[in-house]
Amino acid sequence: MTHGIPAQPAPLPADLTLRHPIPADHARLQVALADWWGGLGGEAGALQRQLLVPRLFLQHFAGTSFFVERPDGTLHAFLIGFLSQTDPETAYIHFVGVRPDGKRAGVGRALYERFFALARDAGRSRVRCITSPNNRDSVAYHTRMGFRLEPGDRVDEHGTPVLVDYDGPGLDRVAFVREV
Repeated sequence: MTHGIPAQPAPLPADLTLRHPIPADHARLQVALADWWGGLGGEAGALQRQLLVPRLFLQHFAGTSFFVERPDGTLHAFLIGFLSQTDPETAYIHFVGVRPDGKRAGVGRALYERFFALARDAGRSRVRCITSPNNRDSVAYHTRMGFRLEPGDRVDEHGTPVLVDYDGPGLDRVAFVREV
């Protein structure tokens, strides 16, 4: 076990299939990005999530990303990640989602552990990611997964450090890092 990461990632439930995404999966991913967040941010929030994961991620980062499917072929969960081209010590998790009716079954953890192992095998020592400050579930999840909050420009009403305008005007983010 390295930095709290098991040598073997947690198994997925037997009825689920893990694979790397392909460009043809983009339409299904776009539906998930619009629907799985319970209306967080309204219509603008759904569009923002969809714009954050263009097809290029499924074309150029498929080998470091994962899709989990149900027996009927529907999308159950996904993790989009990559190895930093700029920082040889870092891997980056760009976006993760688990179908609302599939949460709390360990699938998210299993995906993260697979990505941590992939990053470690590629010689990376840390994984970084960000989330929106208003996505309190994501902030809580990442801290439970062992990520540390990185310093921000301000602290919000929950005591969370926030990077103001990180992704553009009004697009504040919370940044995390975890050693692997």
